[in-house]
Amino acid sequence: MSGTPAPRPFRVTMLGTGTSSGVPAIGCECAVCRSTDPRDRRTRPSILLDFGDQGNQATGADAAAGAVAGSVRHVLVDTSTDLRAQALANDVRRVDAILFTHAHADHVVGIDEVRRFNHMQRSPIPIMASPDVLADIRQMFAYIFNPPPVHGGGVPKLVPFAIGGPFSLGGFEVVPVPVMHGPLPVLGFRIGAFAYLTDCNEIPEASWALLGGVRTLVLDALRDRTHSTHFSVDQALAVVARLKPERAYFTHIAHDLAHDATCARLPAGVELAYDGQVLEIRG
Repeated sequence: MSGTPAPRPFRVTMLGTGTSSGVPAIGCECAVCRSTDPRDRRTRPSILLDFGDQGNQATGADAAAGAVAGSVRHVLVDTSTDLRAQALANDVRRVDAILFTHAHADHVVGIDEVRRFNHMQRSPIPIMASPDVLADIRQMFAYIFNPPPVHGGGVPKLVPFAIGGPFSLGGFEVVPVPVMHGPLPVLGFRIGAFAYLTDCNEIPEASWALLGGVRTLVLDALRDRTHSTHFSVDQALAVVARLKPERAYFTHIAHDLAHDATCARLPAGVELAYDGQVLEIRG
């Protein structure tokens, strides 16, 4: 009896769910920054994908990344400012590949922490982003990609791959989803019935088709007030209403939103994500 195999499940760990300043913000005395609820402590945005054991032969970018990193199981999305603390808090011991959404500081400046994974794994790590973002990262971190002849200390060992469309990674198809972060193009990512859209305030019409049938959505929702580059809570809810996922989790959250109070007024199936939260994705 033949048929299409059932989608493999995988796991998403919300390493960081905060805005670029983090929560609590330095020197702030607001109620959220003084909160004792651990879900109100938010590091800079990032997730870790755990694809489990590969069941399919690697192809395309998967094969290229595998040639560098071996079996691709643990995939980091962005190297946030807080990567070291996030890795320690969530016992992250391996990173096989890194996807970048864009090159803003809160999403890339933790890149030097990748040295530790290089050391433990004894191999370079592939990084994947749009050509423009790879160019920005090369410029921002020239000491990694064009090191001086003599330098002290180690540098991350990274192998860049440009994203030009859907590709295979860890036996899964990864679909880049173009979104807008104010005037800046940013990539979200869809894997199976899961989509991660951080740092955005507009989904171009062509990208809606890439999100059809998503059952678990992680989406930018900075605060209640509108913002020039991020969805507000109401705007994010409008996206949820159009896509109709089974579950939606808001991320890139500012100190304007208290976890419990905000979740209490959100519709069923929608909640604020929090650092350390683990999502089980059915495929």
